[in-house]
Amino acid sequence: MQIPAEGTPSRIQIHIEGSRLPGRSGGPGGGFAGRENIHVGVQRKDRAGELLGLHPGDAPAAHWTLECTATDGPDGIEVSGPYVQNRLGGRFVYLSWGTVDDDGLFSMFRRAKLMFADIDADVLEAAARSGHLTATLPLSDAEGQPLCARVRPPVITWSAAAPV
Repeated sequence: MQIPAEGTPSRIQIHIEGSRLPGRSGGPGGGFAGRENIHVGVQRKDRAGELLGLHPGDAPAAHWTLECTATDGPDGIEVSGPYVQNRLGGRFVYLSWGTVDDDGLFSMFRRAKLMFADIDADVLEAAARSGHLTATLPLSDAEGQPLCARVRPPVITWSAAAPV
């Protein structure tokens, strides 16, 4: 499959494969205030309260598939979709961490930012051809707390393959 002509979008699935979740509860430490009933999901663009695939923090793994488009533009491949943020500094996906109360209300306390600018251009081009872009990452930091801030390689690995 070839990359579509400049400006012509093609379908692409972004697969996010998360491992090593921090647990459903975590005490304070390492800049983390501590929380109970921790969950993580993918935040919809411009809608902080709308999440895809909410997973409890003690799940063995977390997986999300985002339906997107890839367009070859003057600055390379641009990925767009309902869960792709587009702010100053580029396009990215937010993994939102929050607590869930007894009524099921999610209250966000931190986010991890998966930046497309951190993906090698060759990987993005191959993903546009294959229709798959896969991110593999741990969901807890070195202290075992929920992963947050900008997540860069080598913590995150990007490939143009579908998950196994």
